[in-house]
Parts: sequence; C-alpha cells; structure tokens
Amino acid sequence: MVQFFLSTHGRMASGLKSSIDILLGDSGCLTVFDAYVDERSLEEELNAFYETVGPEDQVILLSDMFGGSVNSMMYLFLNRPNTMLITGVNLALVIGLVVGRDSLTREAVEELISQSREAIRIVELEEAGDDSGEEELF
Repeated sequence: MVQFFLSTHGRMASGLKSSIDILLGDSGCLTVFDAYVDERSLEEELNAFYETVGPEDQVILLSDMFGGSVNSMMYLFLNRPNTMLITGVNLALVIGLVVGRDSLTREAVEELISQSREAIRIVELEEAGDDSGEEELF
C-alpha cells in the first residue's frame, strides 16, 4: 500500500487535505503536517509517521518547495526503505497520487507530475464565435 506524508510551510498541507476530503472523501492514506504553525517538530512527526508504516508499504513524501526547510528535512528520510520525495506539489498532483493507488512506479509518478504541470495555466476569456476546438472548462 502507498502511504503519503504531506508537509508544507504554514497551513497549505491541511488545506490540500481538506480539499481532497471534500472532492474524494476521506483520504486515510494521506498524513499531513503544517510546519511552523506551532511548537511541533517536522522531524518528530516524520519519525512518528514511519512508526505506522509497514515494511511492505511504499512511502511518498510531499513538500511544497524545493530547497525549502520542509523539503530539506524530508530529504533526510530518503534513506528509509521504499521512500520517494516529491516537491512543488499542487492539488492536481496530490489527487492524482492518492486516487486508487496500490503502488506507484517512478514512471507513473513522472507522468502524474507532468499532468499536474499542465493544470497550471493562465485562463482567458474566449472570443465570441471562437470555435477553435479548445476543450470546454466543464
């Protein structure tokens, strides 16, 4: 089974989990930690999380910003078995990762990252009468 641990600076992690719970229902495989909002330590939370992980579980650590302090702390856990670290997360990526996954290959994760990048775009009004074949929003 895949277990996810998402941590960000501030309350972004719990906000993403809230959105996922609204859109998908309870996401029991996703543990979140909002860093720097109280006295709790990210390192201690990660150690406690790993105590709940089974030897056969795949762990995907998720952080908000490459090179940031949250990501740097998570980097120290890459020596744990079956662990992967992904940074620069957005809602599209986290949804793609947690939806019905028993295991994720590196190639599948790379594809989900590519798809999540496509979700970032400038949205503009269409010109009246524009039937250029663009996808509809809904």
